[in-house]
Amino acid sequence: MLLPAKTEVARHLRRYRAWERRMLAAPADCRIRSTFEDSGYTLCVLMGKRCAREAADAAERYLRSTLVAYLREESERPGPRPVARRGPPVSSRRSPAGR
Repeated sequence: MLLPAKTEVARHLRRYRAWERRMLAAPADCRIRSTFEDSGYTLCVLMGKRCAREAADAAERYLRSTLVAYLREESERPGPRPVARRGPPVSSRRSPAGR
């Protein structure tokens, strides 16, 4: 697993938190909200997360731990639950062309 340099993570986390404060102070400002969402997206890409809040949490954990401890902690976290299949099993489906 490739992880970014801690200096980059720290820089983007600071940027995300700064824009978060600005967005909370002026929630109707579309420019501020857009920049906040962009900074969250960048943090998601850096940390490999789908949600900006999860990415910020992961960045904070990454910055305060060693690389080995962070990777161990991430591997122990529960991942997304598998999606249940709906419908009949694949083997029982038949093509209407064979009728």
